[in-house]
Amino acid sequence: MTDALHDRVRRMRERALIRSWEYRQRNLSKGVWHRLRRVLVDAAQAWQVDDPDADRLERGGCVPLAVGLELVPPKRVFFATEEQLATLSSRRRVPLRLGAVLLQAGNLVLIAHDSRLLPRSLRKDVSNGV
Repeated sequence: MTDALHDRVRRMRERALIRSWEYRQRNLSKGVWHRLRRVLVDAAQAWQVDDPDADRLERGGCVPLAVGLELVPPKRVFFATEEQLATLSSRRRVPLRLGAVLLQAGNLVLIAHDSRLLPRSLRKDVSNGV
């Protein structure tokens, strides 16, 4: 075999190895990426907050979404109202797309497009008990 042919075979093996790793990652995720994308579709805004503010949200009745806890490392992802968000001093807006900034955030607060997309416990606050 010539050097060019050896090089071509090496590159093909590298591509096959990378492709198998990507398939393994996708298959082991058990649909978490699809569920995370689905949650982001319902959000109008995304905000990153520090741990003390995320703890305050949990104490206030916001429940972290299961999809965030399934990621490695786990992330606390909440749907909250704009009023609740306004009380969080550490809030920093992040782009609402699957990218490095959003994925590096340990705690995310999402604001829904429509209050009907919020969990029932938050809907009462937004819609005045209706």
